[in-house]
Amino acid sequence: MIRVNADRLWSTLERMAHIGGTSGGGVTRLALSDEDRIARNLLRDWAQQAGFSCDVDSMGNMFIRRAGKNPALAPVMTGSHVDSQPLGGNYDGIYGVLAGLELLRTLNDHQVETERDIVLVNWTNEEGARFAPAMLASGVWAGQLTEEFAYARMDSKKVTVREALEAIGYRGERPARAFPIHACYELHIEQGPILEEEAVDIGLVRAAMGQRWFTITLDGFAAHAGTTPMHSRRDALTAFAELALKVEEIGYQHAPDGRATIGMAEITPNSRNVVPSRVVCSVEFRHPQSEALAAMEAALHQAAESLAPRGVTAEVARIFDYAPIAFDTDCLARSERAVTELGYTAKPMVSGAGHDTCYISKIAPASMIFIPCVKGISHNEAEKILPEWSEKGANVLLHSVLSAAQEP
Repeated sequence: MIRVNADRLWSTLERMAHIGGTSGGGVTRLALSDEDRIARNLLRDWAQQAGFSCDVDSMGNMFIRRAGKNPALAPVMTGSHVDSQPLGGNYDGIYGVLAGLELLRTLNDHQVETERDIVLVNWTNEEGARFAPAMLASGVWAGQLTEEFAYARMDSKKVTVREALEAIGYRGERPARAFPIHACYELHIEQGPILEEEAVDIGLVRAAMGQRWFTITLDGFAAHAGTTPMHSRRDALTAFAELALKVEEIGYQHAPDGRATIGMAEITPNSRNVVPSRVVCSVEFRHPQSEALAAMEAALHQAAESLAPRGVTAEVARIFDYAPIAFDTDCLARSERAVTELGYTAKPMVSGAGHDTCYISKIAPASMIFIPCVKGISHNEAEKILPEWSEKGANVLLHSVLSAAQEP
């Protein structure tokens, strides 16, 4: 049973980590930045040096192809993303891309011919850190978002996605439109603590949580902090504090799978001697069951309405609704066989994070493979994996993809 070249994989990870490297040991490689361009160029060069073609579509998605014996058959896809969070880690996304490259190199080393082509993809703007929403280009490719919508997204400096693609030379001529896929696999770090805590080698991801995002606007009344008695106040910030605790309670009510988060809040007028008149905040719910997400949303509306006795009005606007994903059982079965044949341990898992493969699963059979990360830390410069974890995940990916690629 062939194995990947673990040392080569680790050296490519270390080399890529220099691009956008930070003083804290992580990376800042935002989508369509100059750092992203350099990383893309390096990935393309590595692929072409190994004899693979590399095409780029109109959203900047990169498709690296190793030809099989029958190009008429739908290919097998693997990949992830090169972009990172600001002050992010060295493995989120890029591990899946470089493990896919190692897979292709390994097949070359062993002169393995496959029936189907294998396509390694780098999806543009998975993180959503520079351009919102996340998973932007895979969403366009899978027909879930329009290219017009994606091109018009702006960063904080009012640069659009289209302008950024053109600036780094990665707006391809080929339309960002899905082609037939036989099976799709994405290898990723867990971004959570479960696999390491339970000393399990591999997570076989059977589902991904649905997400609902909200913008909440709380309106009170600005007043002088020194002259306004407590009983006369319509304080939007203290109302927000109450709401925040209620949101946390909603998450606990739907444990263990529920997630409830307030990640952003803006206070107006944000002066130390003025009673706040307005707070605008985000609320995000995640759960693998649609019914639970609906219950969490209903509870949020109740929590907002309960603030009325404070003299504060609350407007709840849902801005994003991403349904839970169930991954393909045949894809999972191939990975399960690979784990058994390789002698590794594994457990079924649900992904709490969104990934490009969640979009791809809407149009093609797909699943994900997780490896542990130290203490579950991700989106942080302290993000870390061990070389043996990297090797095991890449071997499972290799044999999952190879199995699918040999099917007639």
